[in-house]
Amino acid sequence: MQFHKFTSLAIITGVLLSGCSIVDRWVYRPDINQGNYVTTEAIDMLQVGQTKDQVVFIMGSPMLTSAFGDNVWYYVFRQQPQHDVVSQRTFAVYFNEMGIVTDIKANALEGSKSLEEMNKQGISDPIDDLKSDENNSENLPEQPSEPTE
Repeated sequence: MQFHKFTSLAIITGVLLSGCSIVDRWVYRPDINQGNYVTTEAIDMLQVGQTKDQVVFIMGSPMLTSAFGDNVWYYVFRQQPQHDVVSQRTFAVYFNEMGIVTDIKANALEGSKSLEEMNKQGISDPIDDLKSDENNSENLPEQPSEPTE
């Protein structure tokens, strides 16, 4: 009888402890690196007045370009070490109309917010606003009918 109690207690304890987060640290997780790995040597070589070809030679192809033209290139590097905090570095290279570097900024996207942060602050998603406008189309005035001859 004593053996059954001990066995039951051991099984219950094992099941309960298997959900603890301490066990999670023992599980192997690979480092996840995404984007352009930018070295300090590459940043030091980058200068105002260089052409786009020179920037590609030094930094590689950009991860993102500006949505309103090809005058801003973004180099984003995101690193998630095994069980540590995610870090992200962003460099923006600005060009003029001739394709010459005019400015270089580090941590260019630092002020941007994720949709999750926007929802926490009560900022609405513009796409949801458009959808709700389409659903409320009965409030809009009627479209004029086709002209008759």
